[in-house]
Amino acid sequence: MNPFTKHPHSLDETYVQHMAAALKISGTMLLAGLACFVHSIFPFVFTNYANNTVLKLYEFYQSRFNKSE
Repeated sequence: MNPFTKHPHSLDETYVQHMAAALKISGTMLLAGLACFVHSIFPFVFTNYANNTVLKLYEFYQSRFNKSE
């Protein structure tokens, strides 16, 4: 099987669907990381951003992997 489609197919996704999800997750994590960096210097900024982002990512993962339930 094609290495570009083997993993996406194991998750019942096409290559493009998997790429879109991975890009969404990586972009979200990059923004959260940047917010954490800024928060480390200015603790009064982005006080809940990382926590909220983690919860949203968890909900996103749950919706992707619990499709059959």
